Amino acid sequence: MFENLVHQEIKKSIISDIKNNNLPGAILYAGPEACGKLSAALETARILSCHIHPQGKWTCQCPSCLQHKALSCSNLMLMGPRDCSLEILAAKDTFLHAYKNNDSFLDATRYLFLRSIRKLTLRFNPIIWQGEKDFSKIGSLIDLINEDLEILDFPRDLPDANKLETICDDLVKQSIKLENDFLYDSIPVNQIRNMENWAHIKSEEGKKTVIIENADRMASSVRNALLKILEEPPADCEFILLTSNRNAIMQTILSRVRTYTFASRNIEQQNEVISRVFHKENLQSNIQDFLLSYLTVSPQTIKEEAKNFYNAICNRKIPDLSKMVKNCEDFYPRIVLKIFLMNLTELQRPLLYSQKGSEASAKCMTLLRECWDNITLYNQKPQAAFEILLRDMSHINILNEGVFQVK
Repeated sequence: MFENLVHQEIKKSIISDIKNNNLPGAILYAGPEACGKLSAALETARILSCHIHPQGKWTCQCPSCLQHKALSCSNLMLMGPRDCSLEILAAKDTFLHAYKNNDSFLDATRYLFLRSIRKLTLRFNPIIWQGEKDFSKIGSLIDLINEDLEILDFPRDLPDANKLETICDDLVKQSIKLENDFLYDSIPVNQIRNMENWAHIKSEEGKKTVIIENADRMASSVRNALLKILEEPPADCEFILLTSNRNAIMQTILSRVRTYTFASRNIEQQNEVISRVFHKENLQSNIQDFLLSYLTVSPQTIKEEAKNFYNAICNRKIPDLSKMVKNCEDFYPRIVLKIFLMNLTELQRPLLYSQKGSEASAKCMTLLRECWDNITLYNQKPQAAFEILLRDMSHINILNEGVFQVK
């Protein structure tokens, strides 16, 4: 069990509770980013649905385990926001490199690429998206993705190098479009209700599992809807919530789940994970920085553009927004936008050291959130959204006095 979850002592507690049939119907995996929470949740789902006793061997060939390893099991439901694009890009690079070199671990990298995409497409299960007005568009895009995935899936032989690279490129483009255009930043309440209906339908065989990632981002209405099913979870359905911020989880939800706390990994341990998963050696980088290296625009460039934008406001100047958007590759994929806005968040943090500044900071945070929503929810062009942000932030008096300029 959990052979692929390294440097996490908490797995011993999870294994013990599974073996002793002591795992409650609702649990919470809490810990920092990139500590293996989602991997642990997916592995928990596989083990609980395994047909063979003793359960849980990674090499198990029962139909349920094979479907879970391919992330194609009908008993698995995955919900919640996630930045999937960087993992997909890194997995594609790893897979193609292994193919070109005919490496012994080719099959493992093939699974890695397939799973990286299905971690995204699983969030668009028609059951939970029932009633969504955009699902016809989503369904068409997922059909294209599934057609290409089928060509790469086991047990088919892989196509020749040129065709393989074309298919992988298409899958990346389609997946990033799916994430950028349709993946919610917070789960809508009707999806929780649709999930609840599904969870109460008895499974024909095996145990159902619902995984909700970034559970701390749920709106109050969504938390309240989820609370109802967590009070009395169906006997044959396991609920696994994931969070990097346990303190943001509603107390009434915390009281209904058992928390398993994942630890931070040091650099050496993270390098081992990168080596095992992506087969990159001799790196001195954390997992997040490694994944960010696959962006077409560097994090440093994004940081510089954010600083220039912020300093222009402080100095009552108008930045070249067209150039900024171009240098940030039109803020595509949307993780580029997230990094840019996170940098602006950090730049305005010194405002918090005075009462007047704290009020200004609160206004800044509201405007940054509105900018994010304008682009990701309302499909506004980045340049238009930043023109609004520039105008509104320039009206914050304490900010445009030049005191908070960053060198």
